[in-house]
Amino acid sequence: MRLLMSPPSPYSRKVRVMLRETGQLAEVEEVNVTTSPLASDPAVIAANPTGRIPVLIRDEGPAIHDSRVITRFLDARVGAGLYSDTRLWEVLTLESVADGILDSALILTYEGRFRAPEQQSAEWTDAHWGKIRRAVDAVEDRWISHLQGPLDAAQIALGVALGYLDLRHDARNWREGADRLAAWHAGFAARSSMRDTAVV
Repeated sequence: MRLLMSPPSPYSRKVRVMLRETGQLAEVEEVNVTTSPLASDPAVIAANPTGRIPVLIRDEGPAIHDSRVITRFLDARVGAGLYSDTRLWEVLTLESVADGILDSALILTYEGRFRAPEQQSAEWTDAHWGKIRRAVDAVEDRWISHLQGPLDAAQIALGVALGYLDLRHDARNWREGADRLAAWHAGFAARSSMRDTAVV
C-alpha cells in the first residue's frame, strides 16, 4: 500500500503515528507529495477528488481518504484495539475534539500564509483561537482521566493536534492554564512514533 502524505500535515501525521504504533509501517510506503489549499498534487486528485491528504492507496479496493477513515481502517486491519468497543463513543468524541483543534489551527495557518495582510481578519483569527482554547480547556477539565488509560486513537489525534500547535502557533501558548494536559503531552511526545514523525 502507499500513503500519499506530507510530513508537515498533521492529518498525515496521525496516520503515520498509527502505522508505527500498530506495526504496519513496513507494509505501507509513505509517499511525500506537495499540496496546498490552492494547488493539489495530481496523484492526490486522482485518488481523492477534494485533493486533500492523507490518501491511502490500497492493494485491493479503492483508495480511502480522511485521516479518521484511514486510522479506523488500519486499526481494524490488524485488530489493534485503538478504537475500543468498550469506549468507542468516548474515543470518537475526543478524536473529534482533537480534529476540531486541527481544523481551526490549519485555518489560522492558511490565513497567515495564503492571504495578503490587508485581507487577514483579526476577528476571524481570534474566533478560531477561541475554539482551540475552549477545546484545550475542555480536555484539561474533563478528559484527563481518559488520557491516563491505554493508548487509543483519540490520544494519537490529540498528541498530534497539540504538536501542531507547537509547530505553527507556539507563540499563543496553549499550555497556559492546562498544566495537566501539558504534562501528558510532554510524555506522549516522547513516544518513538511521535519522535519519528516530528517536523523540526
